[in-house]
Amino acid sequence: MVIGSFLIMIGGVFLLKNLGVISGAAWGAIWPLILVVMGIYFVQKARHIHIWREKIWRKLD
Repeated sequence: MVIGSFLIMIGGVFLLKNLGVISGAAWGAIWPLILVVMGIYFVQKARHIHIWREKIWRKLD
């Protein structure tokens, strides 16, 4: 799901660039931002899974 979302975002940016909505210089600022957002998402997802597992183990004890 995350990879699909990433591909949609990249495709959308390329489409906007080809339509002249954003310039080539803007692409230089957008792609690092996309990577940072994906990194934050992965960290939060891993943290949420870790907390969820701890709660389950506490209930089982």
